[in-house]
Amino acid sequence: MAECAAHGRLSWIGAVARWSRPVGGVAVGVLTAAAEVLFLLLAGLVVVAVSPAPAARRRIGTATVRYAQRITDWERHRLAVIASKPPPPPVRASGPRVLGYLAARLLPAALGLLTAGLLVLGAVLAAIVVRSFVAGTMTTANFLLQGLIGAALLLVNLQATASVATLDRWLARSLLESNTREALQQRISELTVSRAGVLAAVDAERQRIERDLHDGLQQHLVALGMLLGRARRSRDPDKARALLVQAHEDVQRAIDQLRDVAWRVYPSALDHTTLDEVLGMVAQRSATPVKISYDVPVRPARPIETVLYFVACEAITNTIKHARATLITIEIETRDARIEMCIRDDGTGGADLHGSGLQGLARRVTALDGQFDLHSPPGGPTTIRVELPGA
Repeated sequence: MAECAAHGRLSWIGAVARWSRPVGGVAVGVLTAAAEVLFLLLAGLVVVAVSPAPAARRRIGTATVRYAQRITDWERHRLAVIASKPPPPPVRASGPRVLGYLAARLLPAALGLLTAGLLVLGAVLAAIVVRSFVAGTMTTANFLLQGLIGAALLLVNLQATASVATLDRWLARSLLESNTREALQQRISELTVSRAGVLAAVDAERQRIERDLHDGLQQHLVALGMLLGRARRSRDPDKARALLVQAHEDVQRAIDQLRDVAWRVYPSALDHTTLDEVLGMVAQRSATPVKISYDVPVRPARPIETVLYFVACEAITNTIKHARATLITIEIETRDARIEMCIRDDGTGGADLHGSGLQGLARRVTALDGQFDLHSPPGGPTTIRVELPGA
């Protein structure tokens, strides 16, 4: 008997949990839909306001799509909790499909608001019936009849809530997930573009390394050879000693420059230390103060770390050369199974994504199925945001 009673209690608890997830998920969906309507209205007003300026309109459109994708990711996590499924991967759909999904969510939100209102109304009527029965103004037969009708209406309301949750999941699946053929075609196009971008980035990097070796290191070595030749021909010991001291300093500078060129080819320090420590060494050599925040519990794969390193170093170099900033902030963290790096400076801004250096970085990020975003209005500040797979 005890085992049967325990089994009955567990079944009752399971039934409550099974029905509470759709009810709670639909209720939360109603609230988030209200926020999404405000987001869409605000974004539309801002786009209309900046429509005379094409560059500003493009930046606002890009930012709107980025934030819409994050809102959609949150909605898909909510739907996954309702269905007791693991969290889905981040949204890869295009901007129009993401914005269309947020607009289409108004239908299940309106239906969810209706079912929630009926549920609250039913609870109020049930409280009135119970109060009347306790006060003695309602007969037992009438109370049982009212209870039977209320239970039937509650089941209908719960089923309607479950149907609203199903409609919400169907909209997300239909509007955000491509079918197999579309997904394969999109993937082929992405791989074709990323392969061409990687080849172009590698060629540009080779040209840059050759230029650094020819214009920098080679010139140092030529000057070093001339100093040593003067020291060998000098008959004055003090002058020869001074020339050797100068030659020794030039050797140290040449070694440092050679190390910098080698690290542009491959950051060998990542073989025996972590990315935050390597970036800390880079920050120590920076003329502009660099503040680093690193919150990645599990060390990512080597290609991921290498790309993050190159992006951070290039951003620091560009800031020192062009931005006249007083502080560079680098934040690296794990978010939704992805690595996100945000680089900010308080400089003059005006960075161009179509420049060869930033284009090469964007191609490196895209080759690893990542996203590269640049926001650098004239007058600053400049923000570079990179998202890469966590493994």
